[in-house]
Amino acid sequence: MDERLPSILPSRTAAPYLPRVPTPGSRVLFIASAYPRHDGDVITSWLGATVAKLRDAGIYVEVLAPAFKGAPDHVVDGVRVHRFRYAPAKWETLSHDNPIPWQLRERPLRFALIPGYVAACTAAATRLTARGAFDVVHAFWPLPHAIPGIVARWIRGVPLVSTFFGAELHFFATRHLVGRLAVRAIVRQSDAVTAISVFTARELVDIAPKSQPVIIPFGAALSLPTLRDERLPFAELPAHFLFVGRLVARKGVDVLLAAFARVVEHSDAHLTIVGEGAERDRLEAVTASLELRDRVTFTGYIPDDLLHGLIGRCDALVLPAVHDSVLGTEGLGVVLIEALSDGKPVIASDTGGIPDVVQHDRTGLLVPSGDVDALAAAMRRLIDHPDLARSLGAAGRAHVEAKFSWPVIVEALGTLYDTVRAKRR
Repeated sequence: MDERLPSILPSRTAAPYLPRVPTPGSRVLFIASAYPRHDGDVITSWLGATVAKLRDAGIYVEVLAPAFKGAPDHVVDGVRVHRFRYAPAKWETLSHDNPIPWQLRERPLRFALIPGYVAACTAAATRLTARGAFDVVHAFWPLPHAIPGIVARWIRGVPLVSTFFGAELHFFATRHLVGRLAVRAIVRQSDAVTAISVFTARELVDIAPKSQPVIIPFGAALSLPTLRDERLPFAELPAHFLFVGRLVARKGVDVLLAAFARVVEHSDAHLTIVGEGAERDRLEAVTASLELRDRVTFTGYIPDDLLHGLIGRCDALVLPAVHDSVLGTEGLGVVLIEALSDGKPVIASDTGGIPDVVQHDRTGLLVPSGDVDALAAAMRRLIDHPDLARSLGAAGRAHVEAKFSWPVIVEALGTLYDTVRAKRR
């Protein structure tokens, strides 16, 4: 581990262990760039699940998030969601459909919405915390959501927790002095800082050396399903590989298609690609040019119940992530955790936060990012050695149960909230 990382950080493959039991009755205000707009909305569904699990542990959460096309305050799955208005309704599309950094890169004029966005969020956070109803403010994607939290901290003395995911660091801070200075100021003004992976923690410490991030893998917690007998990995042919994710550059689907073309030269196999995104039409054209249309299926978006069925019936999941100029690379790779929870072997790039989940030759196979030959070799290796595939899946399931299950995440969060409350007192 990088010696600059504070000792509070766990090892590269360990999740945080915070042993104290959360104190029931904590009241927390989440500030985020997106939150489900209705029951069943796929947008940041993990954040909604986090609120539900905290509620089960006796921690009350309300959410402050931007309006989408003029949407008012509402209640989603029993959670009170405050929507701040920052522009005329037809322009309130800066969040939810696509990540904010991606939109700013593709449509630079949307930078003009940022001052109103920050001002409206700050006013709303100040109003909500002025009632004295919250013990903690928790800002997700601190650029810019820690700014309202800092103001609330100044005015009401409410402790602030800031959580970094990595994309905002890459887009705003790693290349711009103003962004780096902003991150350092946020760290100084936060009562605690978290990162979703060792990779993101290292990026944060590179920018703000005095930060002491606790690693809590947001978006990764899960309830382990009962193992199903739908399909033991590589117990029968043809082999079935699965990719799940947004069809954008940093997911590396180009690399996967090129590698899969080499796999099918030597074995019967099929690849299912689940997801939507700006790259879909181009990737389908690439599939046709490689003469893979009878071996590759694009499903588009599918609901969770069908997705869980696909994971249960596949032989292995593949995530060939690469670096993107806007959002960097994978902060963690949540879909890998979902596949491992079902006992499925995984193949992924050795990049970003993925090695927190995939330990090479133990819980999965890692390959160099962008290396078509290595990815093809790893896929063929699992086809040729089904016993290895099954042992990787079993070890991976045990790993995610110990490091990424809901009890681990909820305990870490509850203890963190108790700690910052005590420190502010």
